[in-house]
Amino acid sequence: MDRQQAHRLLDNLGPAQFDAVARLMEMLARADVDDELTEGEKAAVTASREYFRQNPEGGISIEQVAADCGFTMDQIRDRKSG
Repeated sequence: MDRQQAHRLLDNLGPAQFDAVARLMEMLARADVDDELTEGEKAAVTASREYFRQNPEGGISIEQVAADCGFTMDQIRDRKSG
């Protein structure tokens, strides 16, 4: 996917969907920049990683994330194959 395609997809999102995607993009952009995280953010990341290490089934499914963003799994699957 190129930037133009991503922009078109963003333009089609409702406000709540856009906010969720924007927050995810912000987290992804900051994922490898640990030195820019506050001590509180670092502690939260550490706690999250430990939680999921101890509870591998305790996360949110991709189906739930898709539903929360207003997508169906068919839309997700179609996008992955295309």
